[in-house]
Amino acid sequence: MCTSVVSNRNKTIVGWNLDIVDMEYAVVPEFDKVYIAINDQTEGWLPLFGANARGDFVAMPTCWPFDDRSDPTPTSQRNLISLDIDLLFGKRTLAETLQLVEREAVSSVPGVTFQAQLSDQQGDVLRIVPGQGHQFLKRPRCAVMTNFSPLTDQAGKHPWMGLDRYATAVSMLDAAADDFDVDDCFEILKRTAQKVCPTVVSMVFDVAENKVCWCEDQSWNDRHEKRITSGDA
Repeated sequence: MCTSVVSNRNKTIVGWNLDIVDMEYAVVPEFDKVYIAINDQTEGWLPLFGANARGDFVAMPTCWPFDDRSDPTPTSQRNLISLDIDLLFGKRTLAETLQLVEREAVSSVPGVTFQAQLSDQQGDVLRIVPGQGHQFLKRPRCAVMTNFSPLTDQAGKHPWMGLDRYATAVSMLDAAADDFDVDDCFEILKRTAQKVCPTVVSMVFDVAENKVCWCEDQSWNDRHEKRITSGDA
């Protein structure tokens, strides 16, 4: 599942709902980043979603239906997970990531098509769907990603997984005022939270203030907050 939201108005605000079932996770606040790590049976703890002090945000929802073009091949050059981790940990900028995906094929993991909605301090957005391509949005007023590919032909047969959440988030963003802020983003995450595949973490990043706020298990009135900095503090 999962829902990713980017809003560019008076300031850039990024929101993220992590919806998972039967998976171990942890929210890890560090001085220069806050991220959600998932305990993978093969790879161990992977830092897959979150924000850094440079202003980048990494969101990686699953994409349905599975597209076998996203599977690694002997000629695959890049894996989406490693790309996302490199951006989150400041090893590569969003602009450098864009240059890379323009010239190299990107794969997901075998049997699962992950996709990414990445953003930076300027509010630019890069979407990557392994096997299908990428899309760059220059500071869009809003950008929403749920669990269907933004690159899929709408005229084709498609289950549009997460279309209800997508429509809700877009509608709320379209109606939002220019002073859209952290509380407003949490309202969108609350409206798009899930029960069957439960929303376990809801996170909002105020890029201008380098402030990350989050709550767990839909405890909307029990938020945590961390200001992140590029210097050790």
